[in-house]
Amino acid sequence: MARLGGKELELATAELATRDAALGRIITAAGPWKRGKPNPDGPFGALVRSIAFQQLAGAAAATIHGRFRALVDGPLTPEAVLRLAEEELAGAGLSGSKRAAIRDLAAKVVDGTVRLDQLGRMSDEVIVEMLCGVRGIGVWTAQMLLLFELRRPDVWPTGDLAVRGGYALMHDLSESPTPKELEALGEQYRPWRSVAAHYCWEAVHLSRLNPVVPRSAPRSGSR
Repeated sequence: MARLGGKELELATAELATRDAALGRIITAAGPWKRGKPNPDGPFGALVRSIAFQQLAGAAAATIHGRFRALVDGPLTPEAVLRLAEEELAGAGLSGSKRAAIRDLAAKVVDGTVRLDQLGRMSDEVIVEMLCGVRGIGVWTAQMLLLFELRRPDVWPTGDLAVRGGYALMHDLSESPTPKELEALGEQYRPWRSVAAHYCWEAVHLSRLNPVVPRSAPRSGSR
């Protein structure tokens, strides 16, 4: 399946700026999308990290995830995770629900229910459906894997509060659109809705730094 490469990202950004003047202003203010490197432990490591970070502040989540990662020498594989004792996982600071979710993910990868080795051949929709069968993984988590790890070009996380808030900010709306409303509003950005989502996040960030960016809309949520 398609990946949003460097040249394509540049072309997509330029095209979207011409389609939506409000988005274009955010693109100009924020500059090019400088994407970070994929998770060194691959999609499995990225999903484990997402589970560990759920409902926690960044610093606390990073500490817990770091303790967990230190339990495994070498590559973080599902088999290595399943060999860890419950006491070790608890000692790293993972809650009972997160321990169960990480174990469920590892078990489903091992038994072939979740085929992380086949992600490159799967559509976005199939990946989301497959991952949502894992305990503790919902649509948003699956979409973040698509967007940041697999670098799919047309991911539009309408349930993300910051994407909704950022869209409202850049268009100076009095309130954030609902997920259903945002789904329709995002049609103009196909097939590069991942780029539009990124600049919705940037709109939220800029609103906290730059008074030129409209501040009338809610600024909730985070990436």
